[in-house]
Amino acid sequence: MNTHSRSSCSFLREKSKMGASVLQSPAFLVVVLTAFITLSILPQPVFGITRHYKFDIKLQNVTRLCHTKSIVSVNGQFPGPRIVAREGDQLLIKVVNHVQNNISIHWHGIRQLRSGWADGPAYITQCPIQTGQSYVYNFTIVGQRGTLWWHAHISWLRSTLYGPIIILPKRGVPYPFAKPYKEVPVIFGEWFNADPEAVISQALQTGGGPNVSDAYTINGLPGPLYNCSAEDTFKLKVKPGKTYLLRLINAALNDELFFSIANHTLQIVDVDAIYVKPFETQTLLITPGQTTNVLLKTKSQYPSATFLMTARPFVTGQGTFDNSTVAGILEYEKPPNNVGSIKKLPLFKPTLPPLNDTSFAANFIPKTS
Repeated sequence: MNTHSRSSCSFLREKSKMGASVLQSPAFLVVVLTAFITLSILPQPVFGITRHYKFDIKLQNVTRLCHTKSIVSVNGQFPGPRIVAREGDQLLIKVVNHVQNNISIHWHGIRQLRSGWADGPAYITQCPIQTGQSYVYNFTIVGQRGTLWWHAHISWLRSTLYGPIIILPKRGVPYPFAKPYKEVPVIFGEWFNADPEAVISQALQTGGGPNVSDAYTINGLPGPLYNCSAEDTFKLKVKPGKTYLLRLINAALNDELFFSIANHTLQIVDVDAIYVKPFETQTLLITPGQTTNVLLKTKSQYPSATFLMTARPFVTGQGTFDNSTVAGILEYEKPPNNVGSIKKLPLFKPTLPPLNDTSFAANFIPKTS
């Protein structure tokens, strides 16, 4: 062995002895023990999971206002299925197009951080999905919790292709308010007896305003204030003395809507998946594409009555709009000893602001930001 090799080996042996002495020293053991205790008492990070969904875009026969037509749907549902995830989760959503229309899906309000190609606007962030083709949207929910929604983002297909996105806080992280007894998505939409694609096509050709919808809907149902629609009414069944979280979504194409529940107060806690300073109101205003989470505290005892929940547009311009009112019913669960008919109970109706109540809008909107 040459002199260089012997010196190298001696150096390595000395380094090994020094390392062993450091590892055995009391100071090093104290440092290791302190680090172990610190890591043990610190809260452990909560990692998101990957959630898989499949959207089959297909035609589905649906009847509203005594009018049956074939609509473009997701999985045959109208409105479409809800997506449920937690903050930090990754979503992989496979969309398969079985219809003749080109399709793209937009995840409205999702912060597409480093995943802009998954945002969904046709011809902007992606080519649309053609007939017989599929596409997997891949994105992660970062820094958001509350309610958002998804919808078609090509032509007017969003009139029937839409649904809720429910984002729960990270596991172990509570709401900044008392946990509600139940959570219910409430989606405002529109129903056209005609084909919405023909409606917007005609408007683009003539340069005039598009023909208005035949009804507004709550969770796809027009309600009892429209002809031939009494059976197609959304009913929110509640128990006395409970708090419900209503996840409101305005999926109407272009209309701002007033909303109120007769004889009940709503507390707004979240707008567009961002917590806001809570405030109470009898009536709220929700704009197209906007989401609002509200807490509904039911009456402490069975009220022996039912209550309408209604929505109608807020309009100040000169354009065409659907000047009608959609209604659902808030229905209390009867006590076991009550055998009376729900239909015989008094029905209370809310009072909504006038169609052009700009004063209400100007006072309400700043509270939601």
